[in-house]
Amino acid sequence: RRFPLHRAGRLPLLPAIPQVHVENTRTSFFDDDEFARLVKYLPAPVAAVATFMFWTGWRRNEVLTREWRHVNFERGEIILEAGDTKSGDGRTFPFSALPALAELLKAQRAHADEIERRTGQIVRWVFSRDGKKIVSIRQSWRTACKKAGLIGKIPHDFRRTAVRRLERAGVP
Repeated sequence: RRFPLHRAGRLPLLPAIPQVHVENTRTSFFDDDEFARLVKYLPAPVAAVATFMFWTGWRRNEVLTREWRHVNFERGEIILEAGDTKSGDGRTFPFSALPALAELLKAQRAHADEIERRTGQIVRWVFSRDGKKIVSIRQSWRTACKKAGLIGKIPHDFRRTAVRRLERAGVP
């Protein structure tokens, strides 16, 4: 990769920058019992986010930015549009293939409908706190992990867990 000053001819030689190899590969997964313990201590809105992440392996930001326009109950799919993912590629998840996930999304829709009836405001977000977008789950996560005895677990562990589960089921 060339630097702008080098490209402009103002820096004749590129400085030698040593590459640093970092060993930070995480290997933590959630088993079903750990997941059940964690969810027991999460507030309902965050428990819904965690459950979705557990089953799909989607990143926290991918989940928290889902709007109802991304959910198609008729086809049983939820989508990530191109540009909404780290890779820039879109994805579709067939939630109807997982009854627990389909029930979760139906419950989220029913909750959003109830908030809309009560407040008269439209709820855009699939995962919300009283109709408002959930911005962070950090504090709830830390507290629940501590109470559940799961110190050191992070939401990204759900991603590895879901990938391992899908690979074992023969899904590429």
